[in-house]
Amino acid sequence: MFVQIEKTPDPATLRFLPGRAVLDDGPVEFADAEAARASPLAERLFRIEAVRRVSLGADDIAVTRAGDADWQLLKPAILGVIMEHFLAGGPVLAAGAGARADDDAADEDVVAAIEELLDARIRPGLAQAGGDIVLRDYRDGVAELELGGGGFGEPLFAIEARVENTLRHYVPGVEAVRFVPGAERQAAGATLDRDDPEVAAVQALLEEEVNPAIAAHGGHIALIDLRDHAAYIRLEGGCQGCGMADVTLKQGVEVAIKRAVPTITAVLDTTDHAGGANPYYDPGKGGLSPL
Repeated sequence: MFVQIEKTPDPATLRFLPGRAVLDDGPVEFADAEAARASPLAERLFRIEAVRRVSLGADDIAVTRAGDADWQLLKPAILGVIMEHFLAGGPVLAAGAGARADDDAADEDVVAAIEELLDARIRPGLAQAGGDIVLRDYRDGVAELELGGGGFGEPLFAIEARVENTLRHYVPGVEAVRFVPGAERQAAGATLDRDDPEVAAVQALLEEEVNPAIAAHGGHIALIDLRDHAAYIRLEGGCQGCGMADVTLKQGVEVAIKRAVPTITAVLDTTDHAGGANPYYDPGKGGLSPL
């Protein structure tokens, strides 16, 4: 059996042509090993460590590698799997996989509805604060959204709750929403060691006690970094630019953190208060800012 190999415009993907029909109803893509369980051929290909995506077409198998993998090492392993599969006469799709195809078609309809709702109702409002929202994935009733940017005038958890309620109301297929941080927030929190006891204790204090208390003021406080027993925090929403922020920090948050986590020696504010879009207390205007 001879398997031809063709390059694609994407250097991370190669097409393997076994010289016989692969999948009449293709292409069908598998993005991970769990999804590939619907295809014995794709499932075996995912056992090769550097394989990241498999697509089965009418007469080809497209394989995408991890970015740093070497095709010279991968190609023999991939060729071996393909040749063994077809010489053994095994099925390309597992029994019952057609039902999964119907599910995939239904998922496509839900994805289209989510995208339409984001464009029409949700993204325009976030854009006014410099924010954006992107659908990253939808599977088994769960929509994964990336929320990024923005000097939001309210706590993130309030925005997330509103977005989730909107999606679940207007798109029946959405049963739950999971949020992932955008690039800016990922970078800001990249230095946090989630397994560090100090980090875990400060995070728990902020989310369980501090943030619920200041939510009425449209505020939110995020832990950005923790090193050498110093906690670096950022004030968001109504706390950003608030004339009472220093009092809140020194007399409230810092005291609470040091009391709950005695090993913390300092609490430092990293907030760009000049960029606050909707401070709760604006001394320049002589009082409270409307929320």
